[in-house]
Amino acid sequence: MKAFGFSKQALIAALAGAGVTGAIVYAPQTFQQADAKQPITIQPPMGAPMSFADLIEEVSPAVVSVNVVSEREINGMNDMEEFFERFRGLPGFDDYMREREQEGEQGEEDAPRTREARSLGSGFFISDQGYIVTNNHVIDGATEIEVVLEDGRELEASLVGTDPQTDLAVIKVTQPGAYPYVEFESDTELRRGDWVVALGNPFGLGGTATAGILSADGRELGGDSPYTDFLQIDAAINRGNSGGPTFDLQGRVVGVNTAIFSPTGGSVGIGFAIPAPLAIDVTNALIKDGKVSRGWLGVTIQDVTEDMAEAQGLKEARGAIIADVNDQSPAKKAGLRRGDVILSVNGKDATDATSVTRMVGGLLAGSKNDFMVLRDGKPTRINVTVGERPADPNALIASSSTTPNSENSEAEEGPLGVSLLPLDSATRSSMGLEPDEAGLLVGAIDNDSPLRETIVRPGSVILSAGGAPLSSVADLEAAIEDVKSKGRDKLLLAVRNGQRTLFVTVSLEDSSED
Repeated sequence: MKAFGFSKQALIAALAGAGVTGAIVYAPQTFQQADAKQPITIQPPMGAPMSFADLIEEVSPAVVSVNVVSEREINGMNDMEEFFERFRGLPGFDDYMREREQEGEQGEEDAPRTREARSLGSGFFISDQGYIVTNNHVIDGATEIEVVLEDGRELEASLVGTDPQTDLAVIKVTQPGAYPYVEFESDTELRRGDWVVALGNPFGLGGTATAGILSADGRELGGDSPYTDFLQIDAAINRGNSGGPTFDLQGRVVGVNTAIFSPTGGSVGIGFAIPAPLAIDVTNALIKDGKVSRGWLGVTIQDVTEDMAEAQGLKEARGAIIADVNDQSPAKKAGLRRGDVILSVNGKDATDATSVTRMVGGLLAGSKNDFMVLRDGKPTRINVTVGERPADPNALIASSSTTPNSENSEAEEGPLGVSLLPLDSATRSSMGLEPDEAGLLVGAIDNDSPLRETIVRPGSVILSAGGAPLSSVADLEAAIEDVKSKGRDKLLLAVRNGQRTLFVTVSLEDSSED
């Protein structure tokens, strides 16, 4: 029995749909690339890698994993509170916690305890003698340091020196030998879009390489890193990569990986590295002296804002204004004053407070230097012999635990919607001011006062206005009139809160003064 007697030729014709009555035939127009505009294409640049394998193979022996053991103080009560916090809100929990607190008050307080803590990071050899660069936060508080080489060898290492300000540290393997090492690159300026390769020990996995580009440079992360403009890279950086190197395509270290920005705790493509030129200076100093000695002025400075520039009649907002001068500091001895605006150091222009901090930090302690400042609207040259930066310069400015009593019936109503009274010796002493320093203590502040938009509050002291010291309400009125006579509507105030001074500007347009 023959089913469906189609010849081979008939079957082919049917499938082709040629001349078949009632058949639906789809004949879409074929898209021809030549019929359209050509897509954007870019020729790969000369030297663009098809693979990073050769580079990684060459530099990997110089990259190490850093394992650290440290002693950390723990508080048993704090640990228990963190545990119990999980049960907050359950029925009867609050009653139970109150009972525990009562029992705790009757018993003796737990003595501080310590426990062994382990952490990990990355590093890399910078000499055949066994010197290794890593991050300060990787080895901070270490009692034991071990490095693991690419070939699996585990070597003990000792601390050479640390610099918390830049988060750099140098360690050295204790076992003698000739070690493979890499070098820093400081002659070639990286550009956004340049390839970079990061190596390290993420999550303790060891021997991990990631690639990306330089996303940005000159990043300021604030906090405790006033001397560092970070490189931003999108090569994956995770926990454990800290202290590892970032390479260019020639196998030279262009940065030391140190931080990530991440809402998740893992890599989201925003990593930060300490640039090689800074790392060179710091590591050389650590190997030579075990520490980094930085120049120190002994001043508190602020950026000159647009409003501050306008208040002083400056054409542009640049430089750093001195808010405080520490007693017995190099700045005090040289004659620098509150309100001086630092414009340049040794002929190099200052752009803001950060640039001044870095320039001064790069000066040798004991060296004489030329500072150009703006004082009373005029450029003034001052020679300053800088000192050595203390370990904790902020400790030199103690915070005041006392608040001056501003509720005084003798307070006089002044301009700008505030009541003011002269300083007495007790207030000067409590706020760390000179025995004869001028200033007006702020009492009540009106609801519509323009000062409410600033840091001024009852108990603050306004030291100067428009650069003029204030000993009376009449002095403030005169300063306001002087600013208005110059066609300006911004007034610069030096305000003391506790034992710190900051400069603020107030708009006279918002003032009820005529």
